[in-house]
Amino acid sequence: MELIYYPNYTITPSLSTRNPKSRSRIFLQRSNTRSSPIRVAAASTVETTRNGAVSTASRSLTAKSIDSGSSSAMELLDIERGVCVPFRKYSPEAVRSKVLESRGAISSLLLRGVEIVWNLGLYWSNLVYDFLVGRDEEVVPYRARQLRNLLCDLGPSFIKAGQVLASRPDIIREDYMNELCILQDDVPPFPNQVAFSIIEEELGQPLEAVFSKISSRTIAAASLGQVYRATLRATGEDVAIKVQRPGIEPIIYRDLFLFRTLASFLNGISLQKLGCNAELIVDEFGEKLLEELDYTLEARNIEDFLENFKNDPTVKIPGVYRKLSGSRVLVMEWIDGIRCTNPQAIRDAGIDVNGFLTVGVSAALRQLLEFGLFHGDPHPGNIFAMQDGRIAYVDFGNVAVLSQQNKQILIDAVVHAVNEDYVEMANDFTRLGFLASGTDVAPIIPALEAIWQNSVGKGLSDFNFRTVTGKFNQLVYNYPIRIPERFSLVIRSLLTQEGICLTLQPDFKFLEVAYPYVAKRLLTDPNPALRERLIQVLFKDGVFQWKRLENLIVLAKENVTKMSSNPAFQAKDIQKSRNLQVAKKLELTDTIKDGARLFLTDQGIRRKLLLALTEDSKLHIEELVDVYRLVEDQIDIPSVTREVVRDIPTVIRDLMLSWSDSVLSDR
Repeated sequence: MELIYYPNYTITPSLSTRNPKSRSRIFLQRSNTRSSPIRVAAASTVETTRNGAVSTASRSLTAKSIDSGSSSAMELLDIERGVCVPFRKYSPEAVRSKVLESRGAISSLLLRGVEIVWNLGLYWSNLVYDFLVGRDEEVVPYRARQLRNLLCDLGPSFIKAGQVLASRPDIIREDYMNELCILQDDVPPFPNQVAFSIIEEELGQPLEAVFSKISSRTIAAASLGQVYRATLRATGEDVAIKVQRPGIEPIIYRDLFLFRTLASFLNGISLQKLGCNAELIVDEFGEKLLEELDYTLEARNIEDFLENFKNDPTVKIPGVYRKLSGSRVLVMEWIDGIRCTNPQAIRDAGIDVNGFLTVGVSAALRQLLEFGLFHGDPHPGNIFAMQDGRIAYVDFGNVAVLSQQNKQILIDAVVHAVNEDYVEMANDFTRLGFLASGTDVAPIIPALEAIWQNSVGKGLSDFNFRTVTGKFNQLVYNYPIRIPERFSLVIRSLLTQEGICLTLQPDFKFLEVAYPYVAKRLLTDPNPALRERLIQVLFKDGVFQWKRLENLIVLAKENVTKMSSNPAFQAKDIQKSRNLQVAKKLELTDTIKDGARLFLTDQGIRRKLLLALTEDSKLHIEELVDVYRLVEDQIDIPSVTREVVRDIPTVIRDLMLSWSDSVLSDR
């Protein structure tokens, strides 16, 4: 049995040996990236993990306590995510307390409530009138624009809500989503003097003592803050200074309180349509919004991304100056690149567009499937193309975490799609939290099959996420499906990045880069879970798929070739050339070792492989030779042989254990 740790239970964390600073998240059984699962085997005490991430946990955390305490929306979110957030800023109780303790709270709430109800009520009455007179469909474009303008007028909380709705087909219909997609939080900046005063308050010293110069105009302005360019007096380095809008926190807290109050009256409808209560949706939104308000959390996010991409020469993450930053001011390294909002400038700069896009897709997939920590808002203004071919990210206020379990289910979904196993694809929806537990998936299976068949019917080269998402949105709108907030960010992230790719290069094929990456992961990643997925891909209905294995190898080699030829690799200093040399070919040593071990120790696998070599009453030597020819230039035979020989004692031990288990089971 597995248990999940929650923030309202007693957990005593110790500091990670890799970073002495306290983290905003705690992960048990941490892997080689910052975002790892927090599921551990049930026990009365959790001992210190190998890298010291967590020391002890309370004996009181039991399955019973989970069952009895999981009624609130926040606890449901924790159950879904499998991620522990022990120091979260948001909770309904904290929001309520903060709002009601302020002076004049009641009158402020009443006035704001009247403003919201009046404006939204007027808009709703117009929709009802359109329906009654039978013109509801023909005025949709106008009403969608009206909604976008209304959200802008109601302030930053509603602008953020509109941006969230733009990626939530489970809540609003697609034509409204398309209008809200153009909702930009590009708002007029607040005065420089106010911004400079906030910076000085956070620094505790005059501006001129820290910066030799600072831009007189903002570089960018958004609903929550604005950015300046400055130069550090001590080092002469250029930096970006992000400053929060004055007085915005009380406004956000007040609106969240009103949102949740309104949501409590809509729980019945939400449960019927989405399979969850409306308060949970507000809690998801509120949690992300308050995280964006705290720049110390954003600084930690930047450090996590720096750690994850530290050995990747194709990705640039700006450094953060922690000593100059606070909860309302964030000082970061200045990124000298071209924003993806200016495609022509990227082309004019002579940047290899295809190489840049390949790097971008690979970086996005690494965030999702390898690290489980991904940028939640990669719009063109937050992504830069650098002269040497690297991709650079900025604005890490909105990031999301996928647990190890969620990452594995996503990979399962890819495997099930490849195998056209639509029943398991539908079950993946339940495992990922799209459907409430116990929901009958039978009606969804034919719809999923139709969507996938129509999307890849002409081949993967014609596949695009926007087409699939449009069809998926119809499915979501017609069935009781709720898209969890983290997956709405995944969808938005993929759609946005595909849009950037198509803007820069209209004939770019997203999956032609994505599939080779997945193929390389399946073939080379030593993670036992991925080894299991590889076996699932290679066997369909008990029959070994020789052609599929060949395709995987070809695609994986293609990924390595594209990545290793990127200019960013050529520009890296010579000291790291040995590390880069490895990336120029597939590293299949561990895969071959694991395959040999499985063949010797796993009777089921051994039987399947022997059948694969002899099925259809013939020896498949030709197929075996074809596979060898594909990998012979990728492997060093003497080196692999040495590794296999070195692994013989382990194999013998596994054989003995397997034999003893079979003997004991027979008895």
